[in-house]
Amino acid sequence: MELKKQDEVSTDELLNCIIEVIKDKNGKGLKLLDLQKIENSVCDYFVICHGTSNTHIDAITDKIYREAKEKLNELPFSKEGLENKTWILLDYGSIVIHVFQEEYRRFYNLEDLWADAQIVEFSSK
Repeated sequence: MELKKQDEVSTDELLNCIIEVIKDKNGKGLKLLDLQKIENSVCDYFVICHGTSNTHIDAITDKIYREAKEKLNELPFSKEGLENKTWILLDYGSIVIHVFQEEYRRFYNLEDLWADAQIVEFSSK
């Protein structure tokens, strides 16, 4: 039996933090894809949203990074796409966050690529 470290953050805590930040920063089309029942999936959850500009995308990802670090002492394993800001990915291991420009989100259409996932949609403000 493996004991949980007292300071270890649960996936649910991190997921709730991420979703709240995206809502707070007015991320568009927020969806949670639960990949836990999909064999050979790369993680447990995808969190997908899009922004209205490079600045908006940057603000969303920057706040996710800061809130997870400050509130939960969590840092991503990797960050991709920070240079061109068309698709920024934050990889927290069990959770991978995708923040797109809207046209790139439509083009890559991750929701259809992972259509076997259970998808939860969140309403915008």
